[in-house]
Amino acid sequence: MPQFARARALESVVREIAREVTMPRYLKAGRQHKSDGSSLTEADGATQRALAERLVELIEAPILGEEMSSEQQRAIWEQGAKGLWVIDPIDGTTNFANGIPIFGLSVGFLVDGHTEFGVVYNPIADEAFYAARGAGAWLNGQRLPLRQPPTTLAASVAGADFKRIPPALAAHLAVNPPCYSLRNFGSSALEWCFVAAGRLDVYVHGGQMLWDYAAGRLLVEESGGASSALDGGPIRADVAEKQSVVVAASPALHTQWLDWLQRAGA
Repeated sequence: MPQFARARALESVVREIAREVTMPRYLKAGRQHKSDGSSLTEADGATQRALAERLVELIEAPILGEEMSSEQQRAIWEQGAKGLWVIDPIDGTTNFANGIPIFGLSVGFLVDGHTEFGVVYNPIADEAFYAARGAGAWLNGQRLPLRQPPTTLAASVAGADFKRIPPALAAHLAVNPPCYSLRNFGSSALEWCFVAAGRLDVYVHGGQMLWDYAAGRLLVEESGGASSALDGGPIRADVAEKQSVVVAASPALHTQWLDWLQRAGA
């Protein structure tokens, strides 16, 4: 099956799980806290289990989910070089638990650390973002981006999550941003999608895990955008390491954004 057809099949599965498993728990699941301080609800575990049961019908491969122990994640990662499912069952769990309608189910299929196809679905907005390598990025059947990005950083709308960004950079960005406006939506996976769609022009985050960007990074690439770590190097696919991410809707904007961030204290 071609990768684009697999992306569409995956979209159908993710929509179904969201409808049958995730959304019946919306505004009903209490928030807990994991050891790293991030949020967790009963809906996260139920959604991950339901996805795991269905994904093997598309491709039988190891499944790595956010809601696993670090030991399980490492073992699965080492088994999955030839093919690996990476799941973030609810990206934006705090939003989900508090009734803020910005969260998504994110699934990517990786081969040798590279995402071949993936889906991010926001069930509240009924927006399915999906991409396949070499076949473009899409939102509900419409090719991305929805709008062309500006040519200058000064005209850009930026997404910024200040977690683990160097303090000097965070202070400079908050007080004297180089862009038109700053936004933070509380869902890393959707923020990647918003860059792919042209809703955000640039984006920075100080510490993401593999499941945060497994699908979104491909969406940005396939929509004509660019990304890197804060040091300008590639974002490394690694299950154990948090990555800084610098993202832009075009290579030219990425160059301007990265240059400003580095000069400001990255």
